[in-house]
Amino acid sequence: MSELVRVLVVDDSAYVRKVVAQMLGRSPFLDVVGAARDGEEALEMAKTLDPHVITCDLNMPIMDGVSFVRAQMARKAIPIVIISIAAASGEQVLAALDAGAVDFVQKPTALATERLMDIADELVEKVKAAAGAPRRTITAQVKVPPPLPLLRTFATTVDIVVLGISTGGPQGLKVVIPQLPAGFPVPVALVMHMPVGYTELYAQKLNELAQLKVVEASEGQEVEAGTVYIAPAGRHLSFVRSSGTVVTHLDIRPLDSLHRPSVDTLFQSAADVYGERVLGAVMTGMGSDGRAGAAWIKARGGCILTEAEETCVVYGMPRSVVEAGLSDAAVPLSRMAQAIMERI
Repeated sequence: MSELVRVLVVDDSAYVRKVVAQMLGRSPFLDVVGAARDGEEALEMAKTLDPHVITCDLNMPIMDGVSFVRAQMARKAIPIVIISIAAASGEQVLAALDAGAVDFVQKPTALATERLMDIADELVEKVKAAAGAPRRTITAQVKVPPPLPLLRTFATTVDIVVLGISTGGPQGLKVVIPQLPAGFPVPVALVMHMPVGYTELYAQKLNELAQLKVVEASEGQEVEAGTVYIAPAGRHLSFVRSSGTVVTHLDIRPLDSLHRPSVDTLFQSAADVYGERVLGAVMTGMGSDGRAGAAWIKARGGCILTEAEETCVVYGMPRSVVEAGLSDAAVPLSRMAQAIMERI
């Protein structure tokens, strides 16, 4: 990084503000330039300090985290990383992401204890990734696009679409999935990196916007056209072919993967079960999850799309696929659904 990343910390707990500042201060790339007690104070400090990234609690007096994200995004787009307690705050977390926050980190406890230090590495990496997000990709609540027309009867060359997405994923999927029209002829399965307790709620909310049926995947579901299966946080999603049908399988193995669920695991399983008739898409996110899985799909004769750099919040996962020579086409977010339909 060419300059230190200026970070504003927002939390109503003085202890948490101190600990978060200590965690971030361990990185030679980050500089905590201020700490605010609530959203109202944070708005004023952000105007004065012009931070590159803001970390923000959700439950605060005067102005809570969701209200702050909305207000800040209306004033000036700054990458905001939510730091939340357990999944009881799921509705608020998703509302904050919907309002424009780019990522979130789950606190291990709501109490003021040293356990907060457990999130230090994750928080530092997510703040650094957020700092690199182009301002044009950080937007307030996305406008859900209408579904694309289903102009013809599909004679499909693809039997399943698999997607991998991370940082920026909740908003990105709200652009892509609602564009897939009713009558979409194949199933869709996706991995989005989220802590345990959020994927079911996210699936329910996405289902309200989509023409397709969106569900959190469960064990042994028959994989059907026109359904979107979201891998549950904490378990890998794969497929098993049995008596002419394909069903979902959930497992904590492999244990050595950096993420659970893993895009690599989903993609590899799809390639094993569906062979060359797999279309994969790797979208915005930090890291390289999806690169090995994309290689597996390509080796079986399938096709891989990547989200174009200019629309990624974090151009990490797609970059890893492109640089490995595995991408058949780089597609901006607004055209991803169209590109998927063209290749089916």
